[in-house]
Amino acid sequence: MADRPIIVATRGSALALAQTNIVLDLCRAAFPKLRFELKIIKTTGDKLQRASMAQRAAPVSKGLFTKELESALLRHQADMAVHSLKDLPTDLPAGLKLGAVPKRASPKDVLICRITDHSQSSQSDSVPKETPPATPTNPILDPLILPHGSIVATSSTRRKAQLLEHRPDIAIVDIRGNVVTRLEKLAASTKTHAIVLAQAGLDRLNFRIHSDAKLEGDAVPPGLCAFVIEPDILVPCVGQGAIGIEIRADDERIQSICDRIDHYNTRQCVLAERTFLHAMGGGCQSPVAAYAEVVNDRIWLRAVSYRNGHPRRAEGKRPVAEAIALGEQLAAEMS
Repeated sequence: MADRPIIVATRGSALALAQTNIVLDLCRAAFPKLRFELKIIKTTGDKLQRASMAQRAAPVSKGLFTKELESALLRHQADMAVHSLKDLPTDLPAGLKLGAVPKRASPKDVLICRITDHSQSSQSDSVPKETPPATPTNPILDPLILPHGSIVATSSTRRKAQLLEHRPDIAIVDIRGNVVTRLEKLAASTKTHAIVLAQAGLDRLNFRIHSDAKLEGDAVPPGLCAFVIEPDILVPCVGQGAIGIEIRADDERIQSICDRIDHYNTRQCVLAERTFLHAMGGGCQSPVAAYAEVVNDRIWLRAVSYRNGHPRRAEGKRPVAEAIALGEQLAAEMS
């Protein structure tokens, strides 16, 4: 059994494969004599997402993007499952645990726009204008980037609540599909002015945001501009930018591998965020956001909740080893 390959399970989307290849590279570098093999598993969430895109069905629960991967682990058909950590529920099935969290990529959101001339008639809504020369401190408030009455597409309740707090004049519509599909929908739309995506996903798919805000990369439609939004303006989703590696709770061999690719500060940060979300009784679709970072050997957690229709905020700092206590502390303050 010692020489059998270690099976690493993932969804089949371009982003999921990119993330899994990051994990495979880390594993192979740490254990060059072991064999690691990728296994693609189609999830219920992938199937329902395609259906909802065509039929305008209800939002897809993110837990459905992990169920089949977890089943493969429990049936010993896979040894590791790679997830976008923001998609992984805080309550894991019995017998499974979060084995490792590699170093986090950017947790930030990105506002991607078609720059249009809103001073013209509705027939001219898709006429491109010059891109602003530099990213402003808060692109959400800039009328050249997001004109009055703009329509912004996002499927995230967390993003929707924060965008409307900054800009109550805009309208929010739902959008489905992978990153490229969403970019294509934005470029082809005569109504939707902008979408919001995670910077980590764009980076992992080799998209680039230039200093003049131009978005470039394979399959990027022309005429799109991108503006990075800082976490103090749009608090990220819990776990955003991090990759989670789920394993069997009793598998010491795989845990020893995970220990070599785990990034301690990242794990403590996402542990604080996930503890906060769990204590708030929220899931992936809750209008709750939290972001932790290590500053001068202390973990700093900022959180916001819109569960009662209006924003409630809290922040706190503790020693890095007290991530769980910090998450519980902020949830208690906001409950």
